[in-house]
Amino acid sequence: MRLKTLTAAFAVALLAAAGLAGCGSGGGADPNTITYWATNQGPSLQRDKEILTPELAEFTKQTGIKVNLEVIDWTHLLDRITTATTSGDGPDVVNIGNTWSASLQATGAFVDFDGPTLDKIGGQSKFLATSLRSTGAEGKTPTSVPLYGLSYGLFYNKKKFAAAGISTPPTNWTEFVADAKKLTDPAKNTYGLTLAGGSYTESAHFAFIFGKQHGGNFFDKAGSPTFATPQNVAGVKEYLDLLGVDQVSIPSSAEHDTTQDATADFTSGKGAMMMGQSNTTAYIAANGMAESDYGIAPLPIEAPLPPGGERVNSHVAGINIAAFKDKNTGAALKFINFMTSKAEQVTLNHAYGSLPVTAEAAADPAFQGPTTKTFLDVLANTSAPMPMVINESQFETTVGSALKDLVAQIVGGKPVTENDVQAALSAAQQKLGGS
Repeated sequence: MRLKTLTAAFAVALLAAAGLAGCGSGGGADPNTITYWATNQGPSLQRDKEILTPELAEFTKQTGIKVNLEVIDWTHLLDRITTATTSGDGPDVVNIGNTWSASLQATGAFVDFDGPTLDKIGGQSKFLATSLRSTGAEGKTPTSVPLYGLSYGLFYNKKKFAAAGISTPPTNWTEFVADAKKLTDPAKNTYGLTLAGGSYTESAHFAFIFGKQHGGNFFDKAGSPTFATPQNVAGVKEYLDLLGVDQVSIPSSAEHDTTQDATADFTSGKGAMMMGQSNTTAYIAANGMAESDYGIAPLPIEAPLPPGGERVNSHVAGINIAAFKDKNTGAALKFINFMTSKAEQVTLNHAYGSLPVTAEAAADPAFQGPTTKTFLDVLANTSAPMPMVINESQFETTVGSALKDLVAQIVGGKPVTENDVQAALSAAQQKLGGS
């Protein structure tokens, strides 16, 4: 999932929302109309409209409630939402990146999904337990529920593997690096791996995942940043070594601002492996690569795990759905119940290449193929939620940007040491007020 920088407007929202969250318009004059801000999930805004419009028409047919749809690109979504939390001029229902859950929860601008409210949309047992862990700060009432699930996996080119004499995908980090070296031939401009090294969000995700494998946490129980611990440094260094020390990732990885950019390397054969989320399958298909030409495996894990390390193959990625307070809450909850129904979970997640977030939909035959089943297993069993703290978005921008700079340093010909990583993470932590 793509995320935007936490802006100054959001900081203002946190301070002002308590006084302004109750100043909404009350949902307007028509109780049978709602406005829905959807996230850009497909290859274009137009494609999202094509996918969503017939589903919204079905909702209107079932309930008599009309839905005014606006699909918003990720570049502007967070600013639009945070402005709405203070102005009261927002939609009835909105999609949010699930890593924003705690930040937006703190504004007080959204409907609380307490027990009775959650029961109106099917109850807690309706959703995957892991996806529910990314709906707000621990111990507080959620203000969103899961809508689309995502998880990371290792994409590998079957033909490249066969040509290199590799019969199975790597299961641990040592095998992963060894296979990547076998698949790397700089003279032919082919490498074992391609990365979205220019993406601060991807970089932050991998810092989190590999940090967890080494026993690290980026925040303590009080919510204070702990970026520069030895465990986090080890996880980040391991990731950066793919490009620097091991030299198994294509150098142009530094120029890839999105996973979609890296996908071109993978589908063209320049990179034999790629770490990407489940919806990357749609980009691969758009580039003309058949599903039979690649395989999926969980991201490699440290073996044995370092002291305190966790078997984490992904963060709990995905999109949540929320309702603004003081709007048409009754209709909004009916809509959220509809969007998380089995039929819509199957239809929409199949169309987007994402994963169902309800147990009933996850068991549907549409998601039992080897590719989707691998991603679902990771999401349900070996994923950990990103830090559910108010300044999570700042964590992503500061840590992610620090890793981007280190990637650029490597590509520029200057080695990155553990001291460099420690210094970069310390500087990122100081930006959040940590010592």
